[in-house]
Amino acid sequence: MISKDHKKHSDIARPSLGNFGRNEFAIVGTTCSNIRTLCDAVVKALSAKYKCAYVDAEHKDKEFAETRDTFINYTDKISYKELQFKKELDKFQYHQLFNEADLILVNGNHNEASKQIVVIDKVKEASLQKRIAQLTNVQLILLAENANEIFEFLKDAVPNWQQLPILGLNETNDIISFFEKQMEQSVPHLNGLVLAGGKSVRMGYDKSSIAWHGKEQRYYMADMLKEFCDDVFISCRVEQQNEIDSNYKTLPDTFIDLGPYGAILSAFREKPDAAWLVVACDLPLLDSNALQGLVEQRNISAVATTFESSYDSLPEPLITIWEPKAYPILLSFLSQGYTCPRKALRNNDVHIIKAENADTLMNVNTQEELEKVKNILLQKSATV
Repeated sequence: MISKDHKKHSDIARPSLGNFGRNEFAIVGTTCSNIRTLCDAVVKALSAKYKCAYVDAEHKDKEFAETRDTFINYTDKISYKELQFKKELDKFQYHQLFNEADLILVNGNHNEASKQIVVIDKVKEASLQKRIAQLTNVQLILLAENANEIFEFLKDAVPNWQQLPILGLNETNDIISFFEKQMEQSVPHLNGLVLAGGKSVRMGYDKSSIAWHGKEQRYYMADMLKEFCDDVFISCRVEQQNEIDSNYKTLPDTFIDLGPYGAILSAFREKPDAAWLVVACDLPLLDSNALQGLVEQRNISAVATTFESSYDSLPEPLITIWEPKAYPILLSFLSQGYTCPRKALRNNDVHIIKAENADTLMNVNTQEELEKVKNILLQKSATV
């Protein structure tokens, strides 16, 4: 006999996703034409800063590309790409397709979303009443020109309607401002992760324990990250946990033997809705000014914000802010046999900035590099 408390599958943190993605709004209660017009205006206003998506349905039964025999049709339309599927998609496929979208606007006449915007339009009153069960998280009420008050059935279905903002459907600028505020409020929290789980094979001893600045580097880095992050963790191997000062939070690898790649994935597995400021422990010249520049120039619409390497001009993966949308991308690369975080950065939409001082990106892996950095630090202290 199986106990009722028995769990067949392990519990892991799930990202906060709706039917399509993280930040989705279904607009319901008016004609499809009105919905498209409103969405077009919002997308036009926000698309320079955010990746916007629109979900709708086609009323007409158009033929599937040029043939009905293919499973997928991909067409390079030069200015955009077209992908047609001959299959039903469920929310799991939608989550993959809309992963990078910052804002998803949905025609609520055809699809549901986790948040709703209700239009009071007498022409569609009966249609809205049929969809009352879909109004689980109304954020905004819009009044069409033919309406000047809220439907009584809506007041019963949305008890907090008086606390919601109410605008006219034609008040486009105010509606855009509403969405801008929503986007500002949806910025993922930033956590810090100090990578200290390496075996330091080239150095010959644990790099994270070197006291470059009066304390072990892993603690020095964690303390520095606290200035910019909501929460900070030291990434380590499971067997290292007891070695780390209990005043610091640890995050042991759950993706084993994958190096920094596994550490980043382990962080996302723990907190998939957070962005992660990931910093290697072998960067003795990294300072608060460099981190502040990275945080100030963070682009939440990109997969990541990172520095350009001063050595090869490629993105520097181990001084990087990884956004939540990076998690499924990293898992996808892993499923294809790749465990290089730099490869993931090079093949995705990332925001790359230049460091004011190239020396801050210098890492130490060998005795030769260690001596070089020692001399730099001595010169700095001599000029103070």
